[in-house]
Amino acid sequence: MQGSREKRLIWSIVVTLVVFAGEMVGGFLSNSLSLLSDAGHVFTDVFALALSLIAALIMKRPSDYRATYGYQRIGLLAAFINGSSLIVISIFIFIESYKRFFTPPEVDAGLMLVVAVAGLAGNLVMAWILGTGHSDLNIKTAWLHVIGDTLSSGGVIVAAIVIRFTGWWLADPLVSTMVGIIIIVSGVRVIKETLWIFLELSPLAFRAEDISKMICGMDNIMGVHDVHVWCIGHGIPAFPHTCSSTTGGSVKRTP
Repeated sequence: MQGSREKRLIWSIVVTLVVFAGEMVGGFLSNSLSLLSDAGHVFTDVFALALSLIAALIMKRPSDYRATYGYQRIGLLAAFINGSSLIVISIFIFIESYKRFFTPPEVDAGLMLVVAVAGLAGNLVMAWILGTGHSDLNIKTAWLHVIGDTLSSGGVIVAAIVIRFTGWWLADPLVSTMVGIIIIVSGVRVIKETLWIFLELSPLAFRAEDISKMICGMDNIMGVHDVHVWCIGHGIPAFPHTCSSTTGGSVKRTP
């Protein structure tokens, strides 16, 4: 979908609220844990998308005396919080799924299926709104929330079909557990990526030694000193270094 990231996030929030309301009502009426688990994940999407929207607005501010490199890491902070929320919600899903494995309640599979299909449609719309190929980790985490919901809705549909035609009630908590695993894996990946930047570790695609050798191969360059590589924000690498030239003296550079 075309448009600014802020506009896309606003539309995604609107669609998410509609999906959340429908899945909550349907989950309670059908007594489906997998549907309620999906609704819980959708609720974290509302929080995640709102946080991403606030961060996107702050990131647009130009650099100033408070943040001479700009406000790009506000988006990283939002991404870290969103990733953590994915892990928290998955833990609650695991706890409730464990209980239902021993005492599976009766589930209205017909209503569960209808609501899950509607939820899947809503999640596909949100995924389309946010688009793919994100260079912004903040938007990427919001998109991961939505993709996790899409997979969850697909799992709920499968569970509803199994219960409807076989009466195997354990399909509901089993799908809930699978949903929780998908969510927690996404959350761990996001947290790992944000911590990598916050700890100012070298970007995976950059090696200081290789870059130094390349610069030393340039004309009039005798050597490179004080080499450091890190990321100011997602996709914004920094490479401060000092070059000694054949013309005399040294030059401090921070591309």
